[in-house]
Amino acid sequence: MKIHQSIIAGLLLAATTTQAFVPLNLAFTSNRLSYDGYSTSLQASTLERLPDSAVRIKIGVPGSATKAAYDKVCTELSKTITLPGFRKGSKIPPAVLENAMAAKGGRNALRVQAINTLLSELIESAIKEEHGLEPIGQPALETAAEELADNFKPGDDFDMFVKCDVWPEIQWTAVEGSDKPYMGMKGDKFNKALGDLRERYVTLEPIEDKDYALQMGDACVVNMEGYMATDDGQKGEKLPEAASGDRVDVVLGDGRYMTGLVEGLVNAKVEETKEVKVTFPEALKDKTLAGKTAIFDVTVLEASKRTLPEVTDEFANEVRAGLTAETLKKELQTAVDTEDAKEYTPARNAALAKSLALVMDVEVPDTLVTNQAREKFAMMMADMRNNGVNDDEIKNQINSDNFLKYKNIVKDDIIKDFKVSMATDEIARLENIEVEDYQIEEQMESIKQDAENSKEDFDETQIRSRVEATLLRQAVMDFLAEKADLEVKFVDGEGEFDESLMEKLAEESQAREESFEVETTEESEVADESSPVVEASATEEKEVEEETPVAEPVAEDRDLESMSLADKAFYALKDAGALDADGAK
Repeated sequence: MKIHQSIIAGLLLAATTTQAFVPLNLAFTSNRLSYDGYSTSLQASTLERLPDSAVRIKIGVPGSATKAAYDKVCTELSKTITLPGFRKGSKIPPAVLENAMAAKGGRNALRVQAINTLLSELIESAIKEEHGLEPIGQPALETAAEELADNFKPGDDFDMFVKCDVWPEIQWTAVEGSDKPYMGMKGDKFNKALGDLRERYVTLEPIEDKDYALQMGDACVVNMEGYMATDDGQKGEKLPEAASGDRVDVVLGDGRYMTGLVEGLVNAKVEETKEVKVTFPEALKDKTLAGKTAIFDVTVLEASKRTLPEVTDEFANEVRAGLTAETLKKELQTAVDTEDAKEYTPARNAALAKSLALVMDVEVPDTLVTNQAREKFAMMMADMRNNGVNDDEIKNQINSDNFLKYKNIVKDDIIKDFKVSMATDEIARLENIEVEDYQIEEQMESIKQDAENSKEDFDETQIRSRVEATLLRQAVMDFLAEKADLEVKFVDGEGEFDESLMEKLAEESQAREESFEVETTEESEVADESSPVVEASATEEKEVEEETPVAEPVAEDRDLESMSLADKAFYALKDAGALDADGAK
């Protein structure tokens, strides 16, 4: 029998809380205390701020209120309890009720209930009305009611100390010279695109002076021979042919090649051979070289001065007949905007969100962190089930210790997401940013259609709320991208450098291999004329090799039974697409 995800969530809730979460507006639905026709003047409560947007409130309860609460509990119990000598529903003396409850193991049961009644009646007004705060989750007594009951006397004044998470106050980190800290942002992708265009039309002027020392911005043609570096930094094993080459074009510019190559060629002269130490990128496709250090003997064959064209009408006309500098820039800006919409926007939004989280100076209530972590944990357990973990094992994993470990892992991400959510809501309010109804309806119709096609449940109220929040966040991000003064750096992904050098080396290596194969074939044919048996053997072996299918990637063979919770969580997240192939979030 399979466990439905909602059941998993229920099991998790029971396993990770001692008291089920009750929305605050439902926690105060009981009838208000009656003080026998007169108003009781409660003492003003005092509030102490605690970390993580929590508060500690001292509520001073006068004796008249403690008596009223106790009497109410006794009255309610008298209506339901059956005791010898008393008619059901008749008024039973409190002492008799207490003795009856004590006989059943509830020595202070009436007093405990009276304390809880006072809490539910008084805490809402203390938090909301006296202190103007919005509570989150269920307020809890600092000391358990069972322990407080020992000193609770109906008719005597009584102090309650209550802890509760409250909705945090929005505060922005101060930014010098700006009254709107979230306006910290602008970009330079257009300049990068224009620079790339100018690079295509660069002109080269050969340098005849043999004593000229290469500088940044120059170009050169080199021969390269590489070796792996030993632990002591000396030349070791010779690199594969694919990592060496002749007449390789190199431009002395930042970020183009392996770290160290360009720096090693600065001040080099034509016909000079320099020993250059380089580091291959971690993300290089050839994993035998990725992240490794190598030493190259680089001989400079030719050197040239590079000149980038200025963006003039003449240059624009060269790019395409009829273009001017102004129209060229407009078309380029349009192209950049189009590309942004497809590729850059998600990365832009992620960068904006990260910046917003930094300038949003609020403490996030632990109640919110716990509730979000509980949802994520339930989803992870469901993913584990979908990945083949049996239901009994899942039940074993759902306990408070495992949940707390998981909560600590995801806590930082939850806090960041909450800060971003608060920031976007506040910016939308301050800047009057709204989402049009038709935009929401378009998204809702699309999601509804997908749900019908896949026969999934469709909770319209919940989904509508999420759609509206998502569209509002997008609108705020678009606003910030246009108006803010953010300095954006467009950084290529790790290891995504100009691979023309490696491609050149690989092409030359392939050409050498093909040449070698031709020579080998010719030699083999001469030998085969006198060795037919060898020919038959070689042909047979070749046929076997050609018929051997290339192994297809297979799923990892995982021993789920012996895995720790952390390993199971990792693979569940990885298979669900939450982690990339290297296990990074």
